[in-house]
Amino acid sequence: MRKILIVDDEINIGLLLSKFLTRNSFSVSTATSGVSAMEYLAKESYDLVLCDYRLEDTDGKEMLIKIKESYPSTGVIIITGYSDIKLAVELIKLGAYDYITKPLYPDEILNTINKAIDTQTALNENRVETPAEAPKQKGSKQIYNQTDNFVAGQSAASKELLKQIQLVAPTAYSVILTGESGTGKESVAMAIHLNSPRKNNPFVAMDCGSLTKELAGSEFFGHEKGSFTGALYTKIGHFEMANGGTLFLDEVGNLSYEIQAALLRTVQERKIKRIGSTKEIDLDVRIIVATNENLTNAIQKGRFREDLYHRFNEFSIALPPLSQRGRDIMVFANTFLEVANQELNRNVQGFSEEVEECFLTYNWPGNVRELKNVVRRATLLTETQEIQLKALPLEISTYAKASAMESSISRTEKPRDLKNAALEAEYEAILKVLREVNFNKTKAAKILNIDRKTLYNKMRAINLET
Repeated sequence: MRKILIVDDEINIGLLLSKFLTRNSFSVSTATSGVSAMEYLAKESYDLVLCDYRLEDTDGKEMLIKIKESYPSTGVIIITGYSDIKLAVELIKLGAYDYITKPLYPDEILNTINKAIDTQTALNENRVETPAEAPKQKGSKQIYNQTDNFVAGQSAASKELLKQIQLVAPTAYSVILTGESGTGKESVAMAIHLNSPRKNNPFVAMDCGSLTKELAGSEFFGHEKGSFTGALYTKIGHFEMANGGTLFLDEVGNLSYEIQAALLRTVQERKIKRIGSTKEIDLDVRIIVATNENLTNAIQKGRFREDLYHRFNEFSIALPPLSQRGRDIMVFANTFLEVANQELNRNVQGFSEEVEECFLTYNWPGNVRELKNVVRRATLLTETQEIQLKALPLEISTYAKASAMESSISRTEKPRDLKNAALEAEYEAILKVLREVNFNKTKAAKILNIDRKTLYNKMRAINLET
């Protein structure tokens, strides 16, 4: 359950917010002063702090600075009865997720809270760490930045990726990150930001894949209160939030053509206007975009603007899939194990030889994201010192069995009669198809043109029961 701390010296407001958020499945604590709020934070970890700007013993700006210095993984939203755009921008630059003016509307504040927690969670999960002078121990993380963790390994693909990050980070170039889903594009974007002159300014991540055409303008550029139906308060857009820092646009290929046109004007002119405002705001924002589709093909099909592509493509980095990173897979796995141990209060020491072999041979279609989820799940299920094969998801443990069987077949002496030759060819065909479809039996049976029952019988015959 997500934990929220409400800080407001008006007891009635704190009580109303607490009841409302509790009904919406949050765990809520309330404090009526800055001092008591910091005492709460010292005793317990919170996902988000909702802090009134005017408190008897301090103000929201001072609270924001203290919280971000001592508890950087906690998100902060400032609430006030006064609308001051300059102050709002200052608070966003200091690390606040948002600045909301009273009166508070339940649906709006709930939506803002959920977005703030999701954003902070993504930032916490993608804190970047790249190699420096860390001890070369098995499974040890490699430190590059004291507060952020991007995991880089020693494979040729990993070294090339790190070289590209270090090359482009000090520049002001816009960057396109390409690669399969789950390869860690946001982590790389964060690494570029943290190793640039902008590292002390905001890093703002935006998922373009979840944007509707109606919301996109407001999310990118912000809006003034009353500028359209439902605009109940002034909203600062992501470009303005990221001013002076870096704006990361994930799944940029999903944007509509109309929004692409608006983005092109912004990138060219380096100015924005909030919806409903005539005032231009100057921008100093580095843009990093990510996509798992081929934008060149999208341009040819008329789905992506070529002029916008060239504006973004001042530098490009192709992220390698996890299956091409060799033994670095275990560097990732051990890092994720360390994090999972902390999250779950466990003390799992490592992986069995069978699990390590399985990790190194599995094709990881979900890449780093899939590996992280597998390790977290296995850590939860493991009650011994090492993660065993039985703690892995069925498709991965079955894959390990298939690999062992395939290896056994390859070592077997060539059959001398047609019957054995036919059986070997059949086994190899079944194994090949199963691996291609990640052991989805329904898909495999369809490709092999047999029914599921026949497939199960043949799998049982080669010791691949599931």
